[in-house]
Amino acid sequence: MSDKEILYDVKDYVATITINRPKVLNAFTGDNVKEMQELMDKAANDKNVGVIVLTGTGDRAFCVGGDINWEKGSADKSGLEDLNFTLNRQIVECPKPIIARVSGYCIGGGHHIAYFCDFTIAADHSIFGQNGPRVGSPAGGYIVAHAANVLGHKRARELWMLCRRYTAQQALEWGLANTVVPKEKLDEEVRKMCDELLSLSPTCLKIVKRSFYYHMAPVMGRDMNEMLAEVAPNYFRTGEQQEGANAFLEKRKPNFSPWR
Repeated sequence: MSDKEILYDVKDYVATITINRPKVLNAFTGDNVKEMQELMDKAANDKNVGVIVLTGTGDRAFCVGGDINWEKGSADKSGLEDLNFTLNRQIVECPKPIIARVSGYCIGGGHHIAYFCDFTIAADHSIFGQNGPRVGSPAGGYIVAHAANVLGHKRARELWMLCRRYTAQQALEWGLANTVVPKEKLDEEVRKMCDELLSLSPTCLKIVKRSFYYHMAPVMGRDMNEMLAEVAPNYFRTGEQQEGANAFLEKRKPNFSPWR
């Protein structure tokens, strides 16, 4: 196995970007995010790429979002405030179809990356859900609001405000996944969809995808940092985020009552 934390491969006109941190369930750091963003641009501009696949190494997890150890350390240094997280925006602005290949936990930042993709193909043991308020991670702006485009407002608010976990079958029923298959059939199903997309007019696919983008445009203007500046400009200095991270690492229930 490669020791690189983000893998990139192009084969038969399909670019695959893989988070290769299986020991931490493919949780990402700020450096991982920057590299994925650079690779997204690379794939978007490569004439030898017609479809992009985002995935994670192994069958335990697609991605569980930000690495809590990294988030805690970054918050202590105000590093999270400086992270320019544009991957979700790149996914919807990319002119090429993007597929999330999900095997295992698809949680938090990993989950909202998946629901921004044009398609999600999941193994039947996968688990979906958000983590933000559970661990004091202040996701906000369009990465949250787009869930309502996918699910409708009631389900989107349940997803984000209750932080429950959902099976692959529930994700399929809700519209978070397009297809659910046994994990041994996952790569076959992903390749099948890639081949279908590659057989179609790339320019017409660009037009269709851009049409959906303009439907989303009203909620695409505000990102997480803008929402933080409006609602809680001193958030990372209050101790609330640190309480969420510490509780997660110490395997205890967080006590957010001082900030209520």
